[in-house]
Amino acid sequence: MATTDLAPAQAHGSRRRPPLREWLAPAIPGSAALSWVGPLLVTLFAGYLRFERLGSPKAVVFDETYYAKDALSLLKFGWEHNTVENADKMLIADKNADIWGNGPSFIAHPPGGKWMIALGEWMFGATPFGWRFVPALVGTLSVLILCRVARRMTGSTLLGCAAGLLLAVDGLAFVTSRTALLDVFVMFWVLAGFACLVNDRDRSRRILAEKLERSPAGAEGSLYGPFLAHGWRWAAGVCLGMACATKWTGVFYVAAFGIMVVLWDYGARRAAGVRSPATGMLLLEAVPAFVQLVVVGLLTYLASWWGWIFKPGGWGRGDVSDHLLLRPFEALPSLWSYHRQILNFHSGLDDKHPYQSWPWDWPILKRPVAFFYSEPKNACDGAARCSREILGIGTPALWWGALFALIAVAFIWLMLRDWRAGAIVWAFVVGWVPWFFPAFSERTMFLFYATPLVPFMVLAVVLVLGYVMGPATSWYGGAHVARPGDRGFGGNGRDAEEGDGLEGFDAFDRTPPVRPSPPPPGAGTRRWVGAVAAGAYLLVVLVNFAYFHPILSAETIPYDDWHDRIWFGSWV
Repeated sequence: MATTDLAPAQAHGSRRRPPLREWLAPAIPGSAALSWVGPLLVTLFAGYLRFERLGSPKAVVFDETYYAKDALSLLKFGWEHNTVENADKMLIADKNADIWGNGPSFIAHPPGGKWMIALGEWMFGATPFGWRFVPALVGTLSVLILCRVARRMTGSTLLGCAAGLLLAVDGLAFVTSRTALLDVFVMFWVLAGFACLVNDRDRSRRILAEKLERSPAGAEGSLYGPFLAHGWRWAAGVCLGMACATKWTGVFYVAAFGIMVVLWDYGARRAAGVRSPATGMLLLEAVPAFVQLVVVGLLTYLASWWGWIFKPGGWGRGDVSDHLLLRPFEALPSLWSYHRQILNFHSGLDDKHPYQSWPWDWPILKRPVAFFYSEPKNACDGAARCSREILGIGTPALWWGALFALIAVAFIWLMLRDWRAGAIVWAFVVGWVPWFFPAFSERTMFLFYATPLVPFMVLAVVLVLGYVMGPATSWYGGAHVARPGDRGFGGNGRDAEEGDGLEGFDAFDRTPPVRPSPPPPGAGTRRWVGAVAAGAYLLVVLVNFAYFHPILSAETIPYDDWHDRIWFGSWV
């Protein structure tokens, strides 16, 4: 645990700067063991929800008709292959059925996510459980990642576990984790990339402080500051490249996160006190960041096409060289042409669909998607009519609460310049706003396209819950201490002791105050009341998810019970 070395109580208004490392990168308090035990327990709960009855319904659900068969063809041919009519029924009847037609099929999305689905089919066969296994796995791992990144951003294991729990019981994240669609993979890789960058932010600030403290001239004597390696950004580049290799929407996150990290770099150097932080960022970090995120992401994206590149027969592939090393180079013109065809397909995709919706409708859950619906006969005791449904919808208590949380977090960013609020709002906006432009052209789109937004909605809720609870207090030698934590994109924003990260100072104010007075009256009461309010909200979300669970997981229930859960006509 980081500590503050306090001088004797100072006169009112005096200011003193703590050690540079504590200023730039205060340690996350609490037990390292508990910081893993809590998130792992939440992850086990999420895993149970996602894997329980995973093979039910024994049917091809919604767009599984594309991705389950595409994944199977990648295993067999290395590229997507046409299938015969009634291939879905043939697969359900026999996982080894010969479903292949003639020639390759044109695809709308890169193969990265389909290769992940194929891994489950390779392990368990072409069955509903097989093609849903990896989506359920990455949906579960997303909960663990969110627990850890929320803990790192707030400094609180409790809030980290709350974030993971909220993701575990979100209806849309739950449904997309239990079906072989691509959006859960975009969510996973974007969240993993974001987590790598947040981790790198803490690590690089710590190293920056150590290097400057060892320097004889100190920070004030450094013109640009030292070079920093940023090792975690290589991993972030791979993750974001895989997001792009699943759906092209990943490219917005590459661009947005690239802007975000160079602002973080600038803020760290300025907060450390180097004389030319902007020039130091441009000379020492901007180009490496471009290589680590953009170049590595591009190479990862191209690697996802390896089957199409190296194996003959794919759509538009053309002749294949006898020399393996030449195949990537000769494939590039055909691959570029293929991408232009895919872009034209998406640009002209305006077919009407009964479950299509617009991005401005997504946050209010106006039009969810019925992935599956049936009315089995004589399946409910005492009920004349029964229903089974998989409804792709978020948990209303979470999504509608997140609407207010996002507004509050945007206000926090603008008024308090808390870097965490900025990162959350930025990630949400770049995943949501780009959908508005094709929507104006009436391009077909669905609510589940918002799946990658869910972790950032959860982070917004958790940050607001932390503000509601208020900061924990620290006592050192009888003085109540406001621990240093700067704000803004470049700041740190982590509070002392319990580390809820709710008190901080300006990223450019390098002399935080020490308050030699006891905490204000009622601070403990506020924290208890805030904790009760936060706990009550979590309980409401849990109960709301439990209520909707039957229509999220294709449980057979009486029709009247199903109808009670359809709150609005647009949900049918």
